[in-house]
Amino acid sequence: MIVTTTDIVQGQEVQSYLGIVTAEVVYGTNALRDFFAGIRDVIGGRTGSYEQVFEKGQKEAIQELEKRASRLGANGIIGVALDTGTINVDEKGVLLLITATGTAVKLR
Repeated sequence: MIVTTTDIVQGQEVQSYLGIVTAEVVYGTNALRDFFAGIRDVIGGRTGSYEQVFEKGQKEAIQELEKRASRLGANGIIGVALDTGTINVDEKGVLLLITATGTAVKLR
């Protein structure tokens, strides 16, 4: 499956547009990771543990996007966009949200 952020695939022609596909990945935060992130917030620097979570989440969101597009008969997804955010659970916790969207297509 070809997955791209562009709206065309060089050397390929879109035979049919099969619809918009979306995929969401949600991760709970963890107290230890939050503790070390809090320290980084005070002293500065990158928070590698959260970077790893978002990297993993983006890969999983794209994999899920591919599965959903395949169910539509697609062999490509164009115009892919990734978005990240949080969902507040209560005053102490949040969930991390990674969303992938694109257009499922049948390429010639």
